Amino acid sequence: MLALLGVALAAGALWTVRRDYTVVTLPGGSMEPTYARGARIFIAKTSGAKVRRGDVVLFGVPEQFEGKPVLKRVIGLGGDHVVFDGTRLTVDSTPLKEPYLKDGEVDGGHGPYDVKVPAGRMFLLGDHRANSYDSRYFADADSGTVPVTAVRGRVLDDAVVPAVLGLGVLLGVVLALAGAVCTLVGWLKRRHRPAPAAPIAHPVA
Repeated sequence: MLALLGVALAAGALWTVRRDYTVVTLPGGSMEPTYARGARIFIAKTSGAKVRRGDVVLFGVPEQFEGKPVLKRVIGLGGDHVVFDGTRLTVDSTPLKEPYLKDGEVDGGHGPYDVKVPAGRMFLLGDHRANSYDSRYFADADSGTVPVTAVRGRVLDDAVVPAVLGLGVLLGVVLALAGAVCTLVGWLKRRHRPAPAAPIAHPVA
């Protein structure tokens, strides 16, 4: 019974992890210093409908980055007016606070841009602006914006959930092994239990 409980727990936790999360390794430095090159990052699988401004998302579109999935930060969503005047970045005329920027560089040498984000699309930038190939460089295609349908997941900064699920898998395996050991020990005890002594035959008078 213990073994079955462990198998069920491990299988359930593992299935949840595979269904809802994935892990990617960041190949470049476009998201430094937030995420270092080579960092393994937890991604919560989600649709673009749940993405909010400021989220770091994993997305992929055939016409950009050879269709390979990349990580960038969402700066603007459908209807937002994103403007960089050469000094500061604003969204709907409000200066954007960006404490995550590499060395505080708002632009990284690209120059001014003015984008009205179309409905159902996103304007994305890397945190290391001087080392990020992002929406600024695709101005000819919908002002560099990407459809929200291209989103494959959102970076999960809080690793508590996957950690708990991983613990569930580990606990399930331990319970399954403990149950198997108990079953084996019980079987061995029954196998080596001495046979009951044969009844002594009494002579017939």
